[in-house]
Amino acid sequence: MHADMKLTPTKPFILRCFLISLFLSLPFLFLYLFYPQQQQHHITTKDLRIRPGYSSYESYIQRQLNKTLNPKLRKIWTTRDWNRKIPVFARFFEDLKVKKLLKNTSKALCIGARVGQEVEALRRIGVVDSVGMDLVPYPPLVMKGDFHNQPFQNDTFDFEFSNVFDHALYPQRFVSEIERTLKPEGVCVLHVALSRRADKYSANDLYSVQPLVELFKRSALVHVRSVDGFGLDTEVAFRKKGEPPPAAHHRL
Repeated sequence: MHADMKLTPTKPFILRCFLISLFLSLPFLFLYLFYPQQQQHHITTKDLRIRPGYSSYESYIQRQLNKTLNPKLRKIWTTRDWNRKIPVFARFFEDLKVKKLLKNTSKALCIGARVGQEVEALRRIGVVDSVGMDLVPYPPLVMKGDFHNQPFQNDTFDFEFSNVFDHALYPQRFVSEIERTLKPEGVCVLHVALSRRADKYSANDLYSVQPLVELFKRSALVHVRSVDGFGLDTEVAFRKKGEPPPAAHHRL
């Protein structure tokens, strides 16, 4: 008789089991929701460190916009800095033309261009097919775009320049987007700070060129030199490797 009896759990027992399992799962849920986002901001390599303090990508973007939209800074960028920086950028670009890293026929992109001083410099030295990209557009020189997710097709540009690598929260994504939008044999030139720390809006600190070499997986290092680039001291150039030729088909 007792062997044929079926035990049916009572509702309080089921509820108690549910609450216990929910309580035990809360730490894992917390780790899933918060721990990965914090970990991805930790040290990338020993010579490239991501600065902490961003609770989300939105908070990072907002901090960058606080600088880009600052009316005092924008006035400086379009007046005093406009006349001061464009000739310096033009000399940098002229030197790159001498080194065969830039041509008048190059289709060029300036990443993090703010109001387009770099773009104007390129156009003045004959690289007329040039455009800038920033979180805030400044027509006609600068269009809207996030350098972590460039709004361009693959293999679009012959030349890309940036002096805002230190503002990248995800350096690997920053570089992979450059390599995606560069044409094969295209050139990327970065101005970075190695001997001093960048400004308070920077998202990373770079201590040597080696992390860049490791990040540019589809490109070869072709040029490094010291520069005086408005707080940035090193110019680094990479050339994207050409696509491998299609495999030959042999008739049987």
